[in-house]
Amino acid sequence: MTKKINHFSEMTAGDDVRAPYRHYQSWFAGQDVNRLSRKAQEAEVFFRRTGITFNVYGQSDAEERLIPFDLVPRILSGAEWTKLSRGIEQRVRAINAFLHDIYNRQEILRAGIVPFELIAKNAAFLPQMMDFTPPGGVYTHIVGTDIVRTGEDDFYVLEDNARTPSGVSYMLENRETMLQMFPELFSKIKVQRVSDYPKNLRRSLEGSAPAGCTGRPCVVVLTPGIHNSAYYEHSFLADQMGVELVEGHDLRVIDGHIAMRTTRGYKVIDVIYRRVDDDFLDPLTFNPASMLGVPGIMDVYRAGNITITNAPGTGVADDKAIYSYVPEIIEFYTGEKAILKNVQTHRCSEPDTLKYVLDNLADLVVKEVHGSGGYGMLVGPAANKKELADFADKLRGNPANYIAQPTLSLSTVPILTDAGLAPRHVDLRPFALVSPNSINIVPGGLTRVALTEGSLVVNSSQGGGTKDTWVLES
Repeated sequence: MTKKINHFSEMTAGDDVRAPYRHYQSWFAGQDVNRLSRKAQEAEVFFRRTGITFNVYGQSDAEERLIPFDLVPRILSGAEWTKLSRGIEQRVRAINAFLHDIYNRQEILRAGIVPFELIAKNAAFLPQMMDFTPPGGVYTHIVGTDIVRTGEDDFYVLEDNARTPSGVSYMLENRETMLQMFPELFSKIKVQRVSDYPKNLRRSLEGSAPAGCTGRPCVVVLTPGIHNSAYYEHSFLADQMGVELVEGHDLRVIDGHIAMRTTRGYKVIDVIYRRVDDDFLDPLTFNPASMLGVPGIMDVYRAGNITITNAPGTGVADDKAIYSYVPEIIEFYTGEKAILKNVQTHRCSEPDTLKYVLDNLADLVVKEVHGSGGYGMLVGPAANKKELADFADKLRGNPANYIAQPTLSLSTVPILTDAGLAPRHVDLRPFALVSPNSINIVPGGLTRVALTEGSLVVNSSQGGGTKDTWVLES
């Protein structure tokens, strides 16, 4: 007989409604479910009209899809958010310090806190960044921290997205949609705003401009182009910030600076918010076949004449094997214990650990070290015997490519179904903006929800949806 697991409900506690949801529940109780269902259809039409879609790589039809949006918000109290934001800020500071260290003095490696081979053999580590400090000393200007919850006061960081975190456009559009459809809710319930994010993002990027920049810095968003799965977001953010959206062929090196083509000739730019992967940034330094980047941009960067956000080589900090050392990394650079917990992580590269993982595969979640989007992972409790056996062969063949974690009892938040409210598992991706003088964390973030009953996979590419995230004013 399968043991029933009691998951923490963020909305209810026994027969009572938890404090953050009480005003919302009072409003919801007076609503017609049919009206709410019509509103859900209106939201889908709005998203499709606006063009809020994504592509799924590897699909033969290359169909653009909508990420399903659920009308029931995920609500956090001001006190809950205070703890989360303090923990995120601590983590972001430590990750930036770690990146500066491993590309310069490597003191954490000399101290034996992080194994040297985890850096030396890491595909995301870029020797081209050695002995160089980006303008303002910032490596991760935009960070998305994936957080899950298992209890009233139990929050865990699932992973750090330090390369090019995505999803902020959905956070903003989800809020805009809720404001349009339920304005009366926001007059009854005081929710902290997220609409300042584009303004704060531009301010943060401008604050990270090279020291030689005079006047207001020129900022652009660099996109791989319309066929990229996140192109909508690239275009959206450029538009919201009031800056140019450019592709690699729009840029060139002129007199030791990067300039973009305009109708009046070439204009020098100071900050590039790039949504192009490291390997494609500069064909003279990385992949010579790349048509997406700018030849010579790394020379300009190392000369201190352009800011690239996030810095090349930041991926080594969100490697899932490095993730297991983040509590030690925080303590090494800050002298503090981590405010937010890590999920217990088993490094399959270690022989004894690999044996444990293979022996307990049916109870674990196994992920690729550099994986994302829910691909290449195994959710042991949901896998059949053949899937477990096939994955065990993969593990034995390349153990260093995987880490394993226990299956967490993720919290639930209700979604709207034809039968009313029903619990589904969620995670949260808050976004932090880092400049030389400040860290700004948007109050909320992107809540992703597993729409299939019992599923723990929230990724949009795997059928998950999104919710508006409310942080209540204190």
